[in-house]
Amino acid sequence: MKSIKILTMTATVVILALSSFTYKHNNKLSVTDKGFAVVELFTSEGCSSCPPADAVVAKIEKESVGKPIYILAFHVDYWNRLGWKDAFSSAAYSQRQNQYARWLNLSSVYTPQIVVNGRTEFVGSEEGTLRNAIKTNLTRNALAQISISDIKINQNKAELQYQTQGETANSVLLLAVVQKSAQTKVERGENAGHTLSHVQIVRGIESISLKGDKGSASIELPRGFDMHESEIIAFVQNTSNGEITGATKTAFN
Repeated sequence: MKSIKILTMTATVVILALSSFTYKHNNKLSVTDKGFAVVELFTSEGCSSCPPADAVVAKIEKESVGKPIYILAFHVDYWNRLGWKDAFSSAAYSQRQNQYARWLNLSSVYTPQIVVNGRTEFVGSEEGTLRNAIKTNLTRNALAQISISDIKINQNKAELQYQTQGETANSVLLLAVVQKSAQTKVERGENAGHTLSHVQIVRGIESISLKGDKGSASIELPRGFDMHESEIIAFVQNTSNGEITGATKTAFN
């Protein structure tokens, strides 16, 4: 009987070792039940360096089904004056990127830029750096938890209930309406003649002051809104340093 136990334990060790080897040599994303990763891409259809970054986050998004990985593509507006107006761009998204420059002590902003959980930034086309940042954050315990419920569409607004737990001091709840995909044929500017594909496009974002652990909120819906092609990503962000402490997402239907 003792020999059987020893053999069983040996087999288990071998299986674990092989699993570890497979993990180290597999470039696919893995996930634990501890953490999360909010991936914010600052991009523009007018930037010739941005399509490779768009492709990287599209690949990550495809691999992330069912995992606590939340991708938000913010199309900034400062490229619009250089020949092509990005229909998904907003001055509010450029302002958000500039706020990150202040939080992270950066001398300037650029595209494509990725920020993970509000604390790590790098060039958006660096796939290996992004994968490492995601894996690192998935192993860290989330400091805050969020739940969204009772979503109702009332004319051009989505109304909902939220509840938070954990560390929410000096923080706001951010609600983003995200369009899952789109394609644009660019006629002018650096990407003239190209058809660009996008995923997880932020079409609106609302900041909610957290005065308690639950409440109601509303967010304006974009023109041409399709509930079946959209979702809400909600996350808690510390307003003093930009750290994102918890996140979730929910469908409209």
